[in-house]
Amino acid sequence: MDNRKVYLNNHTNLLELEEHMYPLVDVDTPNVFRNLFRYDEIPKIAFNDRIVPHHMPDEIWITDTTFRDGQQSRAPYTTDQIVTLFDYFHKLGGPNGKIRQSEFFLYSKKDRDAVYKCMERGYQFPEVTSWIRASKKDFELVKDLGMKETGILVSCSDYHIFYKLKMTRREAMNHYLSVVRECLETGVAPRCHLEDITRSDIYGFVIPFCVELMKLKDEYNIPVKIRVCDTMGYGVNYPGAVIPRSVPGIIYGLMTHAGVPSEYLEFHGHNDFYKAVSNSTTAWLYGASGVNCSLFGIGERTGNTPLEAMVFEYAQLRGTLDGMDTTVITELAEYYEKEIGYRVPSRTPFVGKNFNVTRAGIHADGLLKNEEIYNIFDTDKFLNKPALVAVSNTSGVAGIAHWINTYYKLSAAHQVDKNSELVAMVKSWVDNEYAEGRVTVLTDDELIAVIDDACNKLKITL
Repeated sequence: MDNRKVYLNNHTNLLELEEHMYPLVDVDTPNVFRNLFRYDEIPKIAFNDRIVPHHMPDEIWITDTTFRDGQQSRAPYTTDQIVTLFDYFHKLGGPNGKIRQSEFFLYSKKDRDAVYKCMERGYQFPEVTSWIRASKKDFELVKDLGMKETGILVSCSDYHIFYKLKMTRREAMNHYLSVVRECLETGVAPRCHLEDITRSDIYGFVIPFCVELMKLKDEYNIPVKIRVCDTMGYGVNYPGAVIPRSVPGIIYGLMTHAGVPSEYLEFHGHNDFYKAVSNSTTAWLYGASGVNCSLFGIGERTGNTPLEAMVFEYAQLRGTLDGMDTTVITELAEYYEKEIGYRVPSRTPFVGKNFNVTRAGIHADGLLKNEEIYNIFDTDKFLNKPALVAVSNTSGVAGIAHWINTYYKLSAAHQVDKNSELVAMVKSWVDNEYAEGRVTVLTDDELIAVIDDACNKLKITL
């Protein structure tokens, strides 16, 4: 006899049958999914064609780990740099707080000074949160600083439980639950970082563990958040892929079988297989309200999901920026280069110096006729970066004309076309440069000097 309850799902407005409970499956030997993860072979992506439904939350947002995971792979930021970047995040996130939180280390005086100064700003968003070791002393530090939430590392794959912690699954679960309870006793909301979830036993450990976490949430009436950490970048977004690599499958399982609400679910991706952005977007689509990102993707190994990428993913999914100021992204890139000494690779989408620069002559001709042909959107409007043409031996007269019009910001009435005498003179000089053996793209300074000389000879001004 099936005694499971039938209930109404308020999100889909469909009657659903209560799912079976999933108890902890304790094992004597670790399940490291050798069928998928043989260390001497490339990891495999397997399919069973079990499809789970989209479940986009009513509200989605971005959280930031630039000062935590982002600092694990580069020289630490100074206190002043952290505060400046925090101000930028506040401006970028806009009045609706689309950049919801920013997490900090608390171990050094520099980090704590930055936390104090950021909290003194009085911003509602981003909320200042922390990442700590699982100890009573650290919990008290979080409470003393006035934080309402902190991240706690709860590694969940057998790789970590057996090989790193030297525990059984039951020992690990009991240890984690005691740590989370200690955190709740201090009145601080725990954010449980399920490290290495894409190599874990989802229904044998993760779901049973999260069921217990939700019980603690109800017992203390304090939020308990779940961060889905794709620590090694193994997650995939393909429909029908098997768990533990299936991001849709993981999110569905946590919501449906562990009862984790969307607003308490957050995805944290790494880019080892170039999937951080697509996996983060997938987490939104299947029910996680939050995606955790690092500015420019700077993070451990290949890095995290780039924060700026998810700003534009948000706009594409929701049809609006909801108040986010995307021009701040360009300001941030300039700040990193001038003040921090970090140069974003030139072809990086949205922020690289050449991300919207074309070198092909035929493309330049299209840009000159209609910018929409070869530019992804109005990059001048959203990023203060107009589409540009790099002048070389392949740019042609159209490329030179476009460069002049864009660089000098000439109005429509004063723009030059590819048949103008000025363009012909510059083209002649460019051809001569490459005829003499040049192989590099021309610099702005060189072009300015040539254009100035040509304008003097033609007795015109731009």
